[in-house]
Amino acid sequence: MFPTLLQVALGGAIGASARYLTGIWIVAVAGHTPFPYAIPIVNIVGSFLMGLFVVAATHKGLTHLSPMVMTGILGGFTTFSAFSLEAVELYERGDFAAAAVYVGASVVLSILGLMAGLWIGRSLFA
Repeated sequence: MFPTLLQVALGGAIGASARYLTGIWIVAVAGHTPFPYAIPIVNIVGSFLMGLFVVAATHKGLTHLSPMVMTGILGGFTTFSAFSLEAVELYERGDFAAAAVYVGASVVLSILGLMAGLWIGRSLFA
């Protein structure tokens, strides 16, 4: 139990740091914009990587890494609470169209990212 907890904690530190650095990178590339791009991007990429890892872990016998990778790294990298906050902030600013696009695109593209990860993973490891 404790070694698994340490794996999750280490993975969470890695994932949260990667999320933070992604946000900094996006601001450096795109500048400060009224639309919050960082969280949808990490959620889409994280969903893709989750799908890819699920298939790779199954085919390569790496399921023992699931707590660190899936719960820790990818759980720390993606974030639903920040997504929810940014959606509500757009809504409260009265930018209903941006809020709807933000929620819709984040959810749909994250699911498509997961499906793409599964598809590529199955192609690579089948």
